Amino acid sequence: MYEANAYRIKEGQETLILEFVDIVEPEDNNQWRLAVIFGGSKNIKSCIKRMNLGNITNGARL
Repeated sequence: MYEANAYRIKEGQETLILEFVDIVEPEDNNQWRLAVIFGGSKNIKSCIKRMNLGNITNGARL
């Protein structure tokens, strides 16, 4: 099983949003639900720029 970290990229700067993400579900109006293996989740409004599940140190960039 792969878990990844989710980052937001704004003006070229990466900011960690959530660690150990294992579920990414689309919601309405460019919103996403990010869920973690430990039971927590976070809803964000963003678009996905890149997702790398093959290398868990990179994670998803939003």
